[in-house]
Amino acid sequence: MIADTSWISDRRRLLKTGTLMGLAAVTGSLAGGAERANAESYTGVKVPDQKMPDRALGFMLPHEQFDVAQLVEFGVAAEEAGFDFVATSDHFQPWQNNEGHAGMAWVTMAALGQKTKRIRMGTTVTCPTYRYSPAVVAEGFASLAILFPNRVFLGVGSGEALNEQAATGAWDPWPVRSERLVEATQIIRELWKGAEVNHSGKYYKVQAKLYDPPRGTLPLLMAGNGPKAMRRCGVHGDGLVTDPKTWKEHKDEFLSGVKEAGKDPRTTPVLVEQYVVVGGRKELDEAVAKWRFGPKAWKPYFNVRDPKEIEARAMREVPAEKVSEGWPVGTDASTHVKVIEGLFQSGATMVNIHTGQSDQLRAINFYKDEVIPKLRSRMRFSSNK
Repeated sequence: MIADTSWISDRRRLLKTGTLMGLAAVTGSLAGGAERANAESYTGVKVPDQKMPDRALGFMLPHEQFDVAQLVEFGVAAEEAGFDFVATSDHFQPWQNNEGHAGMAWVTMAALGQKTKRIRMGTTVTCPTYRYSPAVVAEGFASLAILFPNRVFLGVGSGEALNEQAATGAWDPWPVRSERLVEATQIIRELWKGAEVNHSGKYYKVQAKLYDPPRGTLPLLMAGNGPKAMRRCGVHGDGLVTDPKTWKEHKDEFLSGVKEAGKDPRTTPVLVEQYVVVGGRKELDEAVAKWRFGPKAWKPYFNVRDPKEIEARAMREVPAEKVSEGWPVGTDASTHVKVIEGLFQSGATMVNIHTGQSDQLRAINFYKDEVIPKLRSRMRFSSNK
């Protein structure tokens, strides 16, 4: 679905009657198996579960590269441009020192939600296992879902040393971190039900009740960047967060996990993050300099604590031309449309546009004027009409 805003007048009518029903006008095939949480609004009226669209276009809010106030501005512009969702990174430090920022993602989402009316928001991704405990993640996202029913999703992952080790001193090998992630997601889901939880697991002990559980649907997507992780995401996530290369190479592992868990692959969301550049050599060079680590993010830089070390190594070890492989670059809308269409046709249901250039508004407005209208005319999207 490329967004349309016809639901807004209905929402205003509902607000006048004192009932906030969320995005009930949006339709689309069910794209996630999230357990329904407590779904009562403050008035005691049930908030209907929201089905995620089967084709949605998003815009990345990179906390590594911009401060929170700028990111809120970009999120507002993304809604006005017709994007369906925004995704936020959730970092304690940037990947590279030259990126220069690392604001609190949940604060950005809360501020953005107050300034927008329909756009979905979620993290890609939050690590709920070290610097955040799973109980605190459950509480934080439940609170966001109360403020913005049916507009929030939670993406989770096994973390990076630059965030988890840097903030806590704790960092384990991937098999341990993957196990911790699975256990953490179980705790989060149990707490979201609003009942007393008595959990004594391998890594966590939780004896508590979430007194303010989420209202409406709160999907929990899981990030994967290798074959084992992709299968884990299929089994334990309501959907997937990944990149184009991983999706192409390890799609089958994810789908096998989905089937193993008894879920329908046709209705399981797949969010793929696609880098783009709107402009020429200057904009491309800006993006490559800030995101130089990309091709080696998961082998081996996720194990490096210091952003300065990651940046220095990336400059030495990653050729500049390797960074931008697969990126649509330029101001020919058809170049961008072709890549996005290809991802949707491959089975992605949510394409998250990420541009590393300094002028984010230029990219947003280009998509508003040139790309989104062409996608609407060329592809069949879920409709709000």
